[in-house]
Amino acid sequence: MKEITFQPIGIIHSPFKRPEGTPIQFVGGKNIRGTIEIFPQYVEGLKDLEGFSHIFLIYYLNRVSKRSLVVKPYMDDKLRGVFATRSPSRPNHIGLSIVRLIKISKNQLEIQDLDILDATPLLDIKPYVPEVDTRENCKIGWMKDKVGKFKSTLADKRFHAP
Repeated sequence: MKEITFQPIGIIHSPFKRPEGTPIQFVGGKNIRGTIEIFPQYVEGLKDLEGFSHIFLIYYLNRVSKRSLVVKPYMDDKLRGVFATRSPSRPNHIGLSIVRLIKISKNQLEIQDLDILDATPLLDIKPYVPEVDTRENCKIGWMKDKVGKFKSTLADKRFHAP
């Protein structure tokens, strides 16, 4: 197969300088604010985005070096297939988060509910549309017994990377 190459469209800025202390999931980053700097050649693509309250950020996990097909997820004691987890140790270090879009000023986006390391390369932005992006009758596999544990630790420091 032909090699695939991506070019960042911007840089995500956050208060998290190291993985330690960074929220594990975007719900753990509630009320954490940051900014996105969009590179000049992509600013035109921001047209009409200000009407959305939330956006998907697709980014490159540029500080992750480990790749593994089997991982031990946070707050679990079993090894799981990486595609059944949200582990950053993936074959392609791609991250996905939903953040609140606060404001757009020229090439700067102010965002909230952030779980991303500072200086992370942004690959793409997509609008979050609850009527389209929410699914009914969802199954959450092995996580069904863990969701209560996740919810109870959201505000707790234990929900951040060690």
